[in-house]
Amino acid sequence: MEWKSELDAIVGARHGGQISSVLDLLKGLDARFPHVAEIQHQLAWTYESLGREAEALPHYENAVALGLPPNEASGALIGLSSSLRQAGKVERAVDVLRSAQRQFPANREIDAFLALALHQLGDHAGAVRLLLTTLIETSEDVGIAAYQRDLRYRANRLGESREK
Repeated sequence: MEWKSELDAIVGARHGGQISSVLDLLKGLDARFPHVAEIQHQLAWTYESLGREAEALPHYENAVALGLPPNEASGALIGLSSSLRQAGKVERAVDVLRSAQRQFPANREIDAFLALALHQLGDHAGAVRLLLTTLIETSEDVGIAAYQRDLRYRANRLGESREK
């Protein structure tokens, strides 16, 4: 993994706020090590951070296809879905996130991004239902816990004709 220390240094510089300046460094690293999932992922993340989602897409797709470690794969799938949503490919974004849910069921942040995609797709009831369910299942708030049963009931009824 001759590329690892160089990638770590580049990512460190990006986290220091030097996002645009690291893009050329990442491109150079990718030219020398063209089939490394982690480099593809960082290129995608950088393009997306710069608001260049269309350029991020192929790098996210390559990173996922090449295979990332689990701690990075979840984030790459979220990034891929976000870039897909920005590109107007919302149905594909939903598919990616549903796949991510199956692969990483404990990563509840995926649910929040799926809710955004469902909302953008026009499934408002499904989006709110998913957000409420995620809130109920992850919150330690005493008030949420106290109303958990009622919130779950109402979430399950979303989309029906008017609640009474």
